[in-house]
Amino acid sequence: MIQEVFFKDLGLRSYKEVWDLQEVLLKQNVEKKSKQETREHTIHHLLFVEHKPVYTLGKSGKKEHVLINDATLQEKGIEYFHINRGGDITFHGPQQIVGYPVLDLDKFKTDLGWYLRSLEEVIILTMAEYGLKGERSEGETGVWLDPHIKGKERKICAMGIKCSRWITMHGWAFNVNTDLTYFDFIVPCGIQNKQVTSLQKELGYALNYDEVKNKVKHNFEKVFNAKLI
Repeated sequence: MIQEVFFKDLGLRSYKEVWDLQEVLLKQNVEKKSKQETREHTIHHLLFVEHKPVYTLGKSGKKEHVLINDATLQEKGIEYFHINRGGDITFHGPQQIVGYPVLDLDKFKTDLGWYLRSLEEVIILTMAEYGLKGERSEGETGVWLDPHIKGKERKICAMGIKCSRWITMHGWAFNVNTDLTYFDFIVPCGIQNKQVTSLQKELGYALNYDEVKNKVKHNFEKVFNAKLI
């Protein structure tokens, strides 16, 4: 059965504003699931956003993976939040496609491994349209290039999620024309000695950001057997 997913592109927004919105959408769905008569009426959402520069640390992450102090963060205009998703430290900023699916996995598949692999597949299919081979790295969530070649591993898409009563929030951060110098001030995803890359860096030119977003939307529909409305 094709699932309808309400899609909204929020444009450029601060991190906290969109985190709060996700919490509201998740809470609404969890409340519906707690009431027998409305549990079938949960609503799927997919939010796209570009964030103003921000570092977010997952619940199991280490603050020392931020390599600059609070004063320097403020000086560089970078926000910082310790949040409730899985994973460690990552960066969000302009020209990075951040996707936040708020889905009821009871209507898809109640398997977080399947869910994460499906999110990765959305990005892998999108990269393939640009002639790039996105791959998974064993034991490390997200999408990589050359993950099995020591010294050449490059992460292009970070992922971290939260799930409550099979309602998801948080999601992925896909580097398109992202300023990668921001990653110099953290240990990305808590993983030492591996690089971060972007579509722009790999292809050697700036991409049409809206075109890439449309491809991601199309591949999301394909992978999740969903219709964005």
